[in-house]
Order: sequence, then structure tokens, then C-alpha cells
Amino acid sequence: MAAPRGDTRAVGERSIPGGVRMERSILDRVPSLLTDLYQFTMAYAYWRAGRHQDCAAFELFFRQNPFGGGFALFAGLSDCLNYIKTFHFTDEDVDFLRSVLPPATDAAFFQYLRGLDCSGVTLRAVPEGTVVFAREPLMEVAGPLVVVQLLETSLLCLVNYASLVCSNAARFRLASGHKRKLLEMGLRRAQGPDGGLTASRYSYIGGFDMTSNVQAGLLFGVPVSGTMAHSYVTSFTSLEEALPKTLVAVNGNRDAVDLISLTKSWLGRVCKLLGADPEKIHDGELAAFLSYAIAYPKNFLPVIDSYSVTCSGLLNFCAVALALCELGYRPLGVRLDSGDLCKQSLDVRSVLRLCSEHFSISAFDSLTIVGSNNISEQTMVELNTKENEIDVVGVGTHLVTCTKQPSLGCVYKLVEVQGKPRMKISEDPEKSTVPGRKAVYRLIDADGYPFLDLLCLALESPPEAGRPVSCHPLGTCDTPLTVTPAEVTCLRQEMFTKGQVTQPLSSAAQSKEQVQQSLQKLHPRHKRLQEPDSYTVALSEKLHMLARDLRRGITNKNNVVSPN
Repeated sequence: MAAPRGDTRAVGERSIPGGVRMERSILDRVPSLLTDLYQFTMAYAYWRAGRHQDCAAFELFFRQNPFGGGFALFAGLSDCLNYIKTFHFTDEDVDFLRSVLPPATDAAFFQYLRGLDCSGVTLRAVPEGTVVFAREPLMEVAGPLVVVQLLETSLLCLVNYASLVCSNAARFRLASGHKRKLLEMGLRRAQGPDGGLTASRYSYIGGFDMTSNVQAGLLFGVPVSGTMAHSYVTSFTSLEEALPKTLVAVNGNRDAVDLISLTKSWLGRVCKLLGADPEKIHDGELAAFLSYAIAYPKNFLPVIDSYSVTCSGLLNFCAVALALCELGYRPLGVRLDSGDLCKQSLDVRSVLRLCSEHFSISAFDSLTIVGSNNISEQTMVELNTKENEIDVVGVGTHLVTCTKQPSLGCVYKLVEVQGKPRMKISEDPEKSTVPGRKAVYRLIDADGYPFLDLLCLALESPPEAGRPVSCHPLGTCDTPLTVTPAEVTCLRQEMFTKGQVTQPLSSAAQSKEQVQQSLQKLHPRHKRLQEPDSYTVALSEKLHMLARDLRRGITNKNNVVSPN
């Protein structure tokens, strides 16, 4: 399989000086009214009952790994922390709530809302970019009941899509391998401007190399890349439209060279070499390539399938690119956007190598071939099974819309009120929740691979390396499992307390690195795109007993289980 060749940056690709920059949020502030109305109706009822200050804890998790895979990636944490840091209701917010809540709502409630913030909230979460699994709590939000209830919808909104598209991007990266570069180019197909920005940021974090989204480059420091569309090519009809007509060579000679004449000379030589028919070449396409090359002689990478790749586009590219080389410039390559990308890439590479050898221009052998044509995860898999010469793959619709699964399905469930565990018990076992505040531990085997995530009551003693642990895997019968970890890691950390973010917010680049480290540690059998081995998430013995007793309704009168 071909490795990327040369400099794949095209027009507009932007690097951040020194590699460090301050990131901005997708939104300057997520509005506190960006939630469901029933959050406010419940808040009012809590307030009327005098329960609004009760200390409560909610957990955020998803029930099934996405895309039929063996894992997901947790993303959106930085956005959540920015949201709760600025959470409050303005006078305008409160005035609007007066208009939508029932007229009988006590006026004092609106004054209460005006003074709310998250100064009493504590948020503990898995670090952003960590590999996670179904039914384990990714985030715990604790604080006054009304406040943590009001946070539900926005937190779910911020985590659901970010984690889904990040996981999808990671699957594309796994399907592609690490030899090719991946370009996210889905903005025009995304679910609105915010969806497009979210997709660009979290596709990059999940494993993509660059984006076509300029605003994502500005906000998040994601490298941006792009050259031309078919419309640019088809807007030209004749060589007379190629303006200006001259270009100054790189060698310092200030005399402008007639690039059109030089290119026509090279076109004749290329047609003779390949035995091509000059009559089939589209003059408008050649004019477009010339015009673009004069504008960007150091960033020449046109789309070559507007008419015919073999009869016109490739020949025109070679002629213009060889003229640029004669003047001391180095073209970048070509983009293919239709047809059989694998076969076309082989044909293109064969011609480029032939030109390189025949005209003694070594740069031609390493030009980049970009492929972009409704690329799906399956397409990426096929690229690894079919012979091809594609160096960079542009992915849009199937990445940002997550066509295989449109939602991760995260939920936010109450697990404790006033120190007492709470549990939703459903006829559907998968919809039952695990009660109580918890710690989450990742158990590592002797080879360094995680093999089990253990949920324990928060006050339990943590599992220890080298000591057997009895636990109950979720989704199985009551048969316990005994395991002995070689290493134990506590997954969740305190991220927010007393109105302050307590851990540094991760940049997109830092989260991207966390993703790669986390995925590298995961055993290949859990990373298989098809039929992966299931990863075990289990309850400690004490947590299992608590859940069992709550189901049976035989807990002690305070619904409290001693941690010892």
C-alpha cells in the first residue's frame, strides 16, 4: 500500500505558529434555556415541595456500544465544563419562562431561578478522549437537585453527538490504517452550523488529520486544507480565459515566462509519450488548471475528473505540472472524485511514474493522490484490500452524519438523593439503572491490556493489583467472576467543583493524543470493526448486592448499604 508522498498541504492549509494556541468554544456560551421544558416544570415542583436543595447525583452513560463495535470514545467534556461554568439565567431568560410556564406559577420561583448557578455542583468524569464502554458512568454530576436536574438536556446534547462522531472517526482511522492521511470535508452535509463545527473538531480528535472547515481551523487549531471544486474547472471554456498568462520562475530570473505557451509545449510531449489524442483534451479544463497554477504555483492540486481522467484531466495536469517543475515549482498532486478510485489511482500513478522517468523529474514520482467520492467505512476497508495508490482520503457525509447509527443514545439518570441510592427498575433489564454513587476502575492484565472495568460504591476500598476481585458482569446471570488484575487505574477524576474547573481543559490536539494512547492500549480483539469481542463491565460484590436488594425491595429503611 502506498505511503503518503511529499507535502499534502493544499491551498489554505494552516499551521499554528509554535503549535500552541488558545482554543475557543463552539459557542461562546451554551444558553441555559437550551433544554426541555419539562426540566423547568420538574424544577418548579421540586421547589414547591421544598426539595430543591436536596443533594442529588446523576450519572451520564450509554447503553450499547455504537456502530456494532466494541468500544466508544468519550468526547464533549470540555464543552460540558464550559457550559456549567457559565450556567445562569438572565432577566430575558426568566421573562421568557414566565410566558411559557403556567400562569399560576409562583412569582418567587422566577426570582429563585435568577440566582441559580453551578457553584454547588461537583462533576467527576472520564478524561476526554478515553476509550469507554456501554453502561459504565462516564460522568457524575452532583449538587442541589434542581440545578443538576436542569443541566440534564444540555449535557446530553454536548456529549451524545461529540462522542458518536469521535467514535466514528476512530473507526474510519482503524479501517484506513495509519499510512494514509484523512481529510474531513463534511460541513455542507452536516446537521447545521453547530453540527458541522462539532463534527470537524471531534473528527480530528478521533483520528482525522485535517478539515476543510475554515472556522474549525480558527476556533480549534485543526489544520485546514482544500483546493478547487468542479465548478472552477467547468467555469472555463477556452485558453483565452486563462489570465494572467505569465509566471516568474523560482530561480531568481525576474523575467516572466509565458506559462500557456510552455504548457502547450509540454502537453504535446505528454500526448506523444502516452499515445494520447490531443483532440479529446478539454481546453476549458486546461485553462482552469493554468489559471489556478498561476495563482498558486506552490499549491497546485486540481480535481481531474470533471470530464475524463485518462483522456483529458490527467494529461492537462501533467502538462501544467511539468511546466511548473521547469520553472522551479513543485506541484502537490491530484484529486479524484468519481468512478473507481482504486483503478484510477493506479492509472494516475503509472502515468506520473512514466513522466518522472522519461522527463527525468523525480518529484513526479511522489505526487499526492487524493480520493473523495462518498467514502464510507466499508470503502475504507476495501481500500486496504484492493491495490491502489491513494495517499489522502476525503470523507464527508458518512462521517459527519454517522449514517450507520445517528445517535449514541446517552442517558442521564438519578442514582442518589440525600445520601440514599436511587434506582430505575424496568421490565426491560437493559433500561434498569445501577444505584448509588460510584467509582470506576479499569483493570489491566499482565500484558498491559485493559480487560475489565469495575464499578464500585464510591466509599468501597478500591481493587488492588495482584489481589483477586469478585465481581458480577453486567448483562449476565448472577454467576460471579473472580479476576486478578496486574494493574488498576481509577478512570474518573474530579473536573469541576465550587464553581471552578479543577483540571486544565484539553485542546483538540491534546484530546487527539489521548484518543491515540487509549486506543493503543486496547486489545486488537476489542477494536475489530466487525464482530469484536465484548469488553466486560462489572459490578463489585457490594454494588451488586445493593442493586439486587433494591430490586427485591428488602433494603433497610434508609436504603443505605454500608461500604464496609
